[in-house]
Amino acid sequence: MKLTKNIFGWLMYDFANSSFTTIIVTVIYSKYFVQQVVNQGEVGTALWGRAVSISMLLVAVSAPIFGAVADYSRAKKKFLFYNTYLTIIFTALLFFVREGDVQKGMIFFIIANFGFNSANVFYNSLLPEVVTRNHMGKVSGWGWSMGYGGGLLALVLMLPLVHNNWTVYTFPAVALFFAIFSLFTFVLLKEVKKPSKRTNYFKTALHRIKTSAQNISKFKELLKFIVSYLIYNDGIVVVISFASIYGASRFGMSTKQLIIYFIIMQPTSMLGAFFFGYVLDKIGAKKTITISLVIWLVVVIWAFFCQSVTEYYFVGLLAGIALGSSQSSSRTMLALLTPDDKMAEFFGFYSFTGKMAAIIGPLVYGEIARITSDQRWAILSIGFFFLLGISILQSVNESKGKQVASEWENYLQK
Repeated sequence: MKLTKNIFGWLMYDFANSSFTTIIVTVIYSKYFVQQVVNQGEVGTALWGRAVSISMLLVAVSAPIFGAVADYSRAKKKFLFYNTYLTIIFTALLFFVREGDVQKGMIFFIIANFGFNSANVFYNSLLPEVVTRNHMGKVSGWGWSMGYGGGLLALVLMLPLVHNNWTVYTFPAVALFFAIFSLFTFVLLKEVKKPSKRTNYFKTALHRIKTSAQNISKFKELLKFIVSYLIYNDGIVVVISFASIYGASRFGMSTKQLIIYFIIMQPTSMLGAFFFGYVLDKIGAKKTITISLVIWLVVVIWAFFCQSVTEYYFVGLLAGIALGSSQSSSRTMLALLTPDDKMAEFFGFYSFTGKMAAIIGPLVYGEIARITSDQRWAILSIGFFFLLGISILQSVNESKGKQVASEWENYLQK
């Protein structure tokens, strides 16, 4: 398979936007918000969980509307641009959040995270326009690998700022990083031009949610996968949102130590996404995701019993492999089980249900940490999400689901 300009442009968005997840959600701003903006122990952890959950709720409500916009306006790339720059602007504004600015710190983050996750609805729905079904696993894996590469570069670039105690300067620096590298996507990626259709997007979105729910019986394997994904993805959202806070709270890790921790972790995430992309094309998405979730279970249990910073570094290396493989494989699984003409709609529905479910995990983690004053019990609670997700995933018949998706037009006529 040839690496075309279109594919490269698509891949570069993963490279660009991972700076936001890595620096803002996972490593620097999460810790900065809890320990410096709030500075009230586990109250800060609970407030961070609420901020993540609120942003997910907003995305859940808007995702079906964006799915309708993507399909009927034929302007996925344009709306990807709008949401990208919403994220960039409010990420830069985090520079003005200082000690005690709890409300401002939550609002700016919520808007930035909303823009980031909304942009992904359009980004993911562009995957079928750049590659055929046979190579989706491979290209999706490349995308996640590029993403972890972007996150790694962002960490390295932010290290001197943190070393000189200029933490707040990392926020506009990340915004600039995102803006520069996303240009590759907006210049190189060419969206397939189709005539737009006039419609009321809000009514269309409500109709689609209703219709998707009513017609989901035609896609039984997709439905079972989505239910499984809703549950295990909640665990992944918690890990991404609280890994830095856990290290700082449990082991007293400084921001500089956490950056080094995630610099070491990024290569294993890249390896997981890249390697498991090939594994998926060989053994299938279901088996690949199952392996990833078993690794997640080991990570959670190990983190609970972990006794030192050094040991936590090894937990991070294993978590990187699990993160890279599970995220890449999940995106591919949805694409494989979805008909081509419903790709944007189902990615919107996928995002809607995923974000609705992802409201729960951060709240549960934050409240358990606040009530027990011990994040070990909060981290252990994540294991439940992975266990239940694995058990439901085993009921999915992947080959049947792929056949229904690829023969959708004939299936409707039967």
